[in-house]
Amino acid sequence: MASALADPNIQKFLKWTAILTAVMVVGFSTYYYISGGTEESGELHYRTGNLRLEDGNFQAALTEFSLLLEEDLANPPALLGRALALKELGRLDEAFEDVSTAIELKPDFSAAYANRGIILDHLGQYEAAILDYRKAVRLDPELGEGPDWITSSLRNQSESPPTIIDRANYLESELKKPSSERFLRNPEEDAKQRSYKLEGTFSD
Repeated sequence: MASALADPNIQKFLKWTAILTAVMVVGFSTYYYISGGTEESGELHYRTGNLRLEDGNFQAALTEFSLLLEEDLANPPALLGRALALKELGRLDEAFEDVSTAIELKPDFSAAYANRGIILDHLGQYEAAILDYRKAVRLDPELGEGPDWITSSLRNQSESPPTIIDRANYLESELKKPSSERFLRNPEEDAKQRSYKLEGTFSD
């Protein structure tokens, strides 16, 4: 047995078998982590799409959510994810369609109301944006508090961005002024406003 193990060919075979096994273990572990411990392709697309949103690769995020929606067209979280990608790509009308469909399918979808408010805000439909901001917070008061310190750290934010409540209050105060005195857009400040992504699994 010892002489067999000393054979260079056997040693080479064992070496590459060990390497291949390690690669397979790492690959499976990575897949398992991304997919949340499930082999469902929809879950994998959803989690990967959210990761691409976080790292700013919005075209890749759009692809992942679109693939998921090919499998399940009536999936509110997937529709929201695709809307977020579309919004960041400047395709606001398409983003509005997706997030509105998500709300039709899930009328208590607080994150969808928050994001539709942001999209309406960008489209200049301020009164409608305020209504969605307020609705989102009524459904989930935590949405009015902004991201927690962990999320802010991951996003490298030294200061908390304006919340949807901050924005709603600001818009309401500006809309009370004569139209010539209103200051409804501030690109530098508006750019700090973050989308509200649904956490958890796509089946939530």
